[in-house]
This record gives sequence, C-alpha cells and structure tokens, in this order.
Amino acid sequence: MSTLTPGPVPPADARERKREQRGWYFYDWANSTFFTSVITVFGGLYVSSVGADAARADVARNGPNPCVAGDGTESTLHNCDISIIGLEFPAGSLWGYLLSLATVVQVIVLPITGAVADRSQHRKAILGGFAFLGSAASALLFFMADGNWEIGVLFYVIANIGYGGSIVVYYSFLPDIATPDERDMVSARGWAFGYLGGGVILAAQLAFYLSHDALGVSQSMAVRLCFISSGIWWAAFTLLPLRRLRERREPVAGPRDGFPLTAGFRELARTVRAAKAFPLTLAFLGAYLIYTDGISTVVTVSAQYGKDELKFADEVLIATILVIQFVAYFGGVAHGHLARRFGARRTILGSLTVWILVLGAAYFVQAGQQFQFYGLAVGIGLVLGGTNALSRSLYSQMIPAGKEAQYYSLYEIGERGTSWLGPLLFGAVGHATGSFRYAIIALTVFFVLGFILVSLVPIRRAIAAAGNQQPSIL
Repeated sequence: MSTLTPGPVPPADARERKREQRGWYFYDWANSTFFTSVITVFGGLYVSSVGADAARADVARNGPNPCVAGDGTESTLHNCDISIIGLEFPAGSLWGYLLSLATVVQVIVLPITGAVADRSQHRKAILGGFAFLGSAASALLFFMADGNWEIGVLFYVIANIGYGGSIVVYYSFLPDIATPDERDMVSARGWAFGYLGGGVILAAQLAFYLSHDALGVSQSMAVRLCFISSGIWWAAFTLLPLRRLRERREPVAGPRDGFPLTAGFRELARTVRAAKAFPLTLAFLGAYLIYTDGISTVVTVSAQYGKDELKFADEVLIATILVIQFVAYFGGVAHGHLARRFGARRTILGSLTVWILVLGAAYFVQAGQQFQFYGLAVGIGLVLGGTNALSRSLYSQMIPAGKEAQYYSLYEIGERGTSWLGPLLFGAVGHATGSFRYAIIALTVFFVLGFILVSLVPIRRAIAAAGNQQPSIL
C-alpha cells in the first residue's frame, strides 16, 4: 500500500490561494446549519416532544397515562416515560441521551475517516460524500412525527457521522490552501463565516416558523420543514468548496500500515505514545477537554432548558439562539483584543469565570421572564466563540514543530471522545431530580475544574518543552 506526503506546498500564486480559501470558507458556512439549527434549536425543541407524543399514545395499550400527574393534570416531560430495547426513561431526558449516543458513534468513525482520507487522492469526494450523507439525514428528520421518535434517533446519528467525517476531511485541506503565515487568518475567517452562515439560515427559519399560523402550516410541520431546509442549505453550499478546492497530494512508496479501517486507530495510538514526552501539553489538553464539554453541552441543551423548565414559547427560544449566534461573532473578536493585552491564558481564565457566573444566573431565571433569558444569551454569546478560539491558539504554542496535524488529530478525537459527559450529566441529573434547574447548575463543575486545571498548568514551561518561542504575553 502507498502512503502520502505530509502535505503539498500551497500554490505560489496568491490569487489562486485566495480563490481556494474563499471556497474553503463556504464549507463552514454550509455545515453550520447542522449545529445551529438541527442540533441547538429544532432538535432540542422537537425530539423530546415527539417522545412525549409516543408516551401519550401508549395510554391505550398500557393503561394509565404516563404523562398525567397524580392530581389528574397534564405533567411535564419528566413523567412521560418512553422505552427502547427494554430501557425506560422520561421523554425529557431523551435529547441528552441522544446527544451522548451520537458523540460516542463519532469517536469510532473519525479515526477511520482520517485513515482513509490521508491515504486517498480523492479527499474532495470523501468530503462531499460525508457532507451529502449528513445533509440527507438532516432532511430526512422530516419523517420524525406522530410519536415516531425512533426514526429520529436513526437519522440524527447518521447526520452526526456525516458532520464529523466531513469536518475531519475539511480541516485537512487547510495546509493545502494557506501558507504558515496565512493559516491563522484563514482559519479565523472560516470560523467567523460559519457563525454568520448559521445565523443567516436560522434567521430565515425563524421568520418562517413565527409565520406558520399565517401560512396555514402546523407547528410540527414548520419544524420538520426547517429540517429539510437545513439539509438543502448544507448540501447546496457544499458544492462551492468542492468546486474551488484542488487535489494536490501524490502517492509515494511507504510502509504498509494495514487495512485502512484499522490504520486510523494505529495512528492514533502512535500519536498518544509520542505525546507522552510532552506531559504539560497533555495536561492543558485535558483541561480543555473538560471545559469545552461544558461549553458544547450548554449550547446544545439551552433550548430544552428554556422550554421544559422555564416554560418559554418556541419563538423565544429560537430568538435566543439567534442572539447567541450573532453575539458570538463579536465575542470572538473581543477575545482576540483581550488576549493581545492580557494574554491568552488570562483571557481564557476570565472567560471560564464568566461561564460559571452565567450558569449560576441561569439557575435563578424565573419562568416566563424572557428578558432575563435574553440576558443569559448575551452572556453566553460573549464567551462562546472566544473561549474555544483562544484555547486552540494557545494549544498550538505547546505543540512540537512538525507535529501539528498529529496533535490536532488528538485534539479533535479527544474533544468528541469526552463531549458525551456533559449531555449525560444533564440528562441524568434532570432524570434523578425532576428539575432541569439542578441539571443546568451541575454543568458548572466542568468550568470550575477547567479553571483550576488551566491555572495549574505551567504554560511557559510547556511551550519551552515543545521547543517553541514563547510569546511576550500569556
């Protein structure tokens, strides 16, 4: 079997590089609708409701209504039990458990994807294949209705496979299209473009959703049509990077590394063994994996918290996520300016402190007080993008030269490998206590631990151990 060179030299012509870079940005624009609309907004709003519909439909078959409280009134989703493969749990916990399942599946798929893509001269085809798989599965969520939540589980997991696999291949194109001096700016512009794209499609979906009565469309149908529009958006804008990007990697003779489906796990094992020589880098990575799990969990369960615990209408919840989406862009820019003055490490610690305060405030938000909820949205948006952006740049300072791809592979796999913990904790605490207020406050543990661990890592020693030049401000 042949292997590939570590990576081609980007085009010498600046105009050609910029043309490919603009195409590359559009995949961030394309796939952001999956995270923003399918996961964060409409998934959290809709999946548990469909599960509750299934529990109500079970009345005729199994006797007492599982969604009626002891006084005969309609209860919350906490008491609407549903079951699968013999396991029974409240419909309100379905979304948290589903997020955990989908993430675990990605951990299995991503190293396989990396192995196949690294050995292929057809990465665009692999990128397109995963993107179209994910977009098709997102659109097929349309058929999750009338209590048929099981089909939603299937298509949601498939969509996550498409999303995760495409992201791995997408990242691998960055060295092909940007010189080392351009790479930070190109990556940042792609990230910002993603926030903008996710906000634009969500705004259009919000306008449609709010008008569903006037258009003669049911609430359920409006959500399901938004799933279709997200799938179409994702697929349509994926055509732009597929058209602009170029294949440049050529096969060269190299050692055999086994069947491609197992080679990814072998490469990951080699990277982990080599990384043991840089324990301080791994210590920072561990701290990052803890608090980024908290970040992703807050975003993905915020709609469910607002709906099930705070009793907000769906319109308020979607508008709140839209606020977060656009404020996050400006928050990321602000984090860059703060890091320039105070250093990335101090800015990250400040952001983690804000996260703790925001979650503490979320516990005390009164049901139905939408402006309190909007205030939380602004707080989340201000620290959402910047925390992860500065973590990625600070981590790059601690990576030994020439090992960037391997260490960022570990970074991505580790992030997905731990990101099931937050949704699981949220779902489990909500299940055990019957209140998502306790579930949301429980998530502060990720930020408290992250703050402590980042504070304990000697960043300058870690940078020196990796053989890199230290920045003047940390």
